[in-house]
Amino acid sequence: MKVIHARRAAVALSAAVVLPLALTACGGDSKDSASGSTASSAKAPASDSPSAGDSMGTDKPFGPACASVPKTGAGSFSGMATDPVATAASHNPALSTLVTAVKKAGLVDTLNSAQNITVFAPTNDAFAKIPKADLDKLLADKAALTKVLTYHVVGQKLTPEQLDKGSFETLEKEELTTAGSGTEYTVNDASKVVCGNVPTANATVYIVDTVLMPPAA
Repeated sequence: MKVIHARRAAVALSAAVVLPLALTACGGDSKDSASGSTASSAKAPASDSPSAGDSMGTDKPFGPACASVPKTGAGSFSGMATDPVATAASHNPALSTLVTAVKKAGLVDTLNSAQNITVFAPTNDAFAKIPKADLDKLLADKAALTKVLTYHVVGQKLTPEQLDKGSFETLEKEELTTAGSGTEYTVNDASKVVCGNVPTANATVYIVDTVLMPPAA
């Protein structure tokens, strides 16, 4: 009988020890579950950050050609932001033909002194799409060249959002149209923006892959 009582006491003692531990363990699981839920809730906004980042992407320069812009120096985005637009363009090797054309047309001072303008700047490759004989002829004709170049300039700063479906009068007095969304835009349904929303001291620049020709040109 004493043995039986001893065994029963041992079982009762074991239960008394195991039960609180089990409850603690359950409580721990519940706590972990709650904290996990809290952690999930805390992380939930992070899943929205890519889309938020996408919408904010147009606050900065965007487009495939932006990758070739130097990270530092006068030709970098921060460097160009401190110079007027014609000077800023001269620091970008991809715009050397445009800079040459602007000089031949005598528009350097005009562009540098203008305030709050938008320039659609054709790359060297854009000018290369024009047959050489035609390009040489254009570069040699100051009046015709001025007409073409001023068609690339709008007398107000345009945000990417304004390009979604826009029509704007240029300094040449003819209108150009824009379309697109996000970080993909076209001008006159043909010329693509390859690096957009580039700030300079007095202008916003959208680098394009095709030279824009005014309707009467």
